Amino acid sequence: MYKYLFGPVPSRRLGMSLGVDLVPKKVCSLDCVYCEVGKTTKLTIVEKEYILFDKIKEELLNYFNNNPDPDYITFSGSGEPTLNSKIGDILGFIRQNRPNIPVAVLTNGTMLFDKKVREAIIDADVILPSLDAATQAVFEKINRPAKGLTIDKYIKGIVDFKKIFKGKLWLEIFILPGYNDSESELIELKNAIQKINPDSIQLNTLDRPGTVSNLKGASKKELQDIINFWKLDNVQIISSAPERKNIQSYRTDIETAIVETILRRPCTLDDLNKILGIHVNEINKYLDVLDAENIIESVEQERGIFYQIKEK
Repeated sequence: MYKYLFGPVPSRRLGMSLGVDLVPKKVCSLDCVYCEVGKTTKLTIVEKEYILFDKIKEELLNYFNNNPDPDYITFSGSGEPTLNSKIGDILGFIRQNRPNIPVAVLTNGTMLFDKKVREAIIDADVILPSLDAATQAVFEKINRPAKGLTIDKYIKGIVDFKKIFKGKLWLEIFILPGYNDSESELIELKNAIQKINPDSIQLNTLDRPGTVSNLKGASKKELQDIINFWKLDNVQIISSAPERKNIQSYRTDIETAIVETILRRPCTLDDLNKILGIHVNEINKYLDVLDAENIIESVEQERGIFYQIKEK
């Protein structure tokens, strides 16, 4: 069992993706209202070696020597991976040992204002930054950034990175009705997208409860209306949860383990992580499917969001 590696996780965009966790849960530069991993416990833009390079290197070597190569290696996990000051060294180590495996960086994009961060991940194959707002007021409302982050600095960082990056940049925008779907904000988002010039734009929305109660996701029609309003090329809606089950790498044994655990007693995401020893990001993939298929339901209690089997 690895402490810093997880998966491989089934992903429509990245196939069988081996996750690499570069920061503890939940060190992040944002505290997004919709985050399914949970509330940010350390809100910061301070870069440091949160998880030691040698420890990650040791696990990667063990994985390479004992497992088939995944389709991708993805820097993601329980917080913002670019906060780890050794991300460039880890990327270089993977390039040296497995040059044939493409590397993706799943990031909120906020740290790209820092030249050191841009240079550290320049050799990745795919960068997937997010951008949910284009004005400071909406940025603070939906993403609740760390002190010192502004929307102008945020957008400029992604723009500057795209100018020098030779790989693919897929921009993800999370639409949350009542937060960032007003006509004025959508116009500003379109302007930001055009400045960034990403290779693709991917619209996402809420599947399950975030860190703030009473949030609701956008419908497929609402997302399509945004695409029609923008009139931009290369915009797509990220596939819904049930479609993930059609991915060849979807594992029924993990789904069964989650269902059998919840059947005994309702559990939070952290409970399932501790009981099953499966990374929260991996569990989230399966919870999305189970929730969409009406097998489980979520109940908000004092200790957090609990998942339980839905009564027929």
